[in-house]
Amino acid sequence: MCGIIGITGHREAAPLILGGLKHLEYRGYDSAGIATVTGGTIRRVRAEGKLVNLEKQLQDTPLPGVIGIGHTRWATHGFPNETNAHPHVTSKVAVVHNGIIENFRALRDELAAAGHVFYSQTDTEVVPVLATHYLSQGLTPQDAVAMTLERLEGAFALAFIFADAPDLVIGARRGPPLAIGYGEGEMFLGSDAVALSHLTSRISYMEDGDWVELTPKKAIIHNADGDMVSRPIVQSGYSAGSIGKENYRHFMEKEIHEQPGVVGETIKMYCQPVSLSLRLPDLPFDLAAIERVRLVACGTSYYAAQVAKYWLESIARVPVETDIASEYRYRSPVPDKKSLTIVISQSGETADTLAVLRHDKPHHPVLAIVNVPESSMAREADATIHTYAGPEIGVASTKAFTTQLATLACLTVAIAEARGAIDAGRRQELCRLLLEAPAHMAEILRLDHRIEALADHLVHAKNMLYIGRGTSYALAMEGALKMKEISYIHAEAYAAGELKHGPIALIDEEVPVIVLAPSDHLFEKTASNLQEAAARGGRIILFSDEKGLAAIGDMPRAAIRLPQADPFITPLLYALPVQMLAYHVAVLKGTDVDQPRNLAKSVTVE
Repeated sequence: MCGIIGITGHREAAPLILGGLKHLEYRGYDSAGIATVTGGTIRRVRAEGKLVNLEKQLQDTPLPGVIGIGHTRWATHGFPNETNAHPHVTSKVAVVHNGIIENFRALRDELAAAGHVFYSQTDTEVVPVLATHYLSQGLTPQDAVAMTLERLEGAFALAFIFADAPDLVIGARRGPPLAIGYGEGEMFLGSDAVALSHLTSRISYMEDGDWVELTPKKAIIHNADGDMVSRPIVQSGYSAGSIGKENYRHFMEKEIHEQPGVVGETIKMYCQPVSLSLRLPDLPFDLAAIERVRLVACGTSYYAAQVAKYWLESIARVPVETDIASEYRYRSPVPDKKSLTIVISQSGETADTLAVLRHDKPHHPVLAIVNVPESSMAREADATIHTYAGPEIGVASTKAFTTQLATLACLTVAIAEARGAIDAGRRQELCRLLLEAPAHMAEILRLDHRIEALADHLVHAKNMLYIGRGTSYALAMEGALKMKEISYIHAEAYAAGELKHGPIALIDEEVPVIVLAPSDHLFEKTASNLQEAAARGGRIILFSDEKGLAAIGDMPRAAIRLPQADPFITPLLYALPVQMLAYHVAVLKGTDVDQPRNLAKSVTVE
């Protein structure tokens, strides 16, 4: 994932920024760059590849100045070359960026029509050009940034420096995290405390929607409404607990809130925002020749596979089997040379899933979807597609799940196009929808207090039912698993149409029924099942969109309105509220949220 660092102070900035970028190498990157301001001029050095290349460039072309910004970039669209590397600059402003500018095409067209020139293939470049547009109208840097932020759609973290403001760094957060570092006569900005650990131990974490003005002696923080606010300054250390949790109570809470950023990074790795085309790693097999897909995983990853089954069959029109890894080998599956097995694992070390990989590899290709590039599955599979969740500390998977969904969605589109099941226009539409998902996810996170209040009414439940249809059935299973894992409340999920075949006997006024019902083509059927549950006294808790809530009326005991979105991306969205609900119930019950009893993060024994 991209890494950001900024400095304003009294020491030469470039060497300090380079040190910060080295601390960010764990995120992964393929280019890097630094920009500084001196004598009213922005100076910049960028390099493709590893930081050693940037370091050599800096030796040949030193960057003077006591203010600057730096960046490590994973290429998301456009080649990983110097032209597309950050920082992106104009004569007036330089910017580094992590995330997605969702409406960059419209902004670029508008700015190009006004005479502005673009030099890269990135979505980022619209940010400095738009800020320059406002600066040219006589606005101050602060006002220009405020106007720019109002125009941007998506999930992003940004850092700005200005030719005519030799001591000012501005940072902005909408989704991906940013931390402020406090020094002696100098101030810092970083993607996380790790990036700043060689500079300061006094850290403040920006909240979603914040933007900050940094000068050498102070930080002025504004919230999303533009009001000046204060954020607590904490003493960071080198342990995961002190750095990793930031201002959150638990790693799980932090990782839930990281999802717009990491899902955005994952989607941009594979879906090109400019061309709306797919760019997967080179695969040693032909996607067009696949006649059957086998999706195999454990736990939460298995529910990601269940969602992908719906996607692959409905969009790519390829038959799909899903299997729990611990069961797969023991049912003596029949080898098929024209099949593709896809194994899914956060760690890449899950013992049962790794055994499936080794079982199937002699017979047909095996593709691994993992979050750890150095893992056993990544090394042994015929091909690997990485998720970009970053380290996930909480045992109950959150951001690993949604980045798996994002990766599987991109893979679905690629297989569909290769097989001729969709044309270029449909592929572009599906990519556009995926690129919109992080902004919707950020919107859902703003419902946190409402979901926390809802949890207060569920904390004493002994049993819960989760229901849904289609991809929402898979999300219901994931929601029930989360509730069981961290709150220790017995929860079961059923396809909504199965209620009347037995589970409806469990329903009474003591049993909450959590209903996931986006207004898709299955909504009316789900609504009918909801009515059946309500008629038996079930405590209906409904998650739906505006259209769905209007159709249901006042039947539910409680309802949470989620964004209206295309059914293709609703699994990415509906994953968040079931995670948040389980989290808040567990907190109220006082369980060990990050390390629930009897569970381990990676199951490496069968």
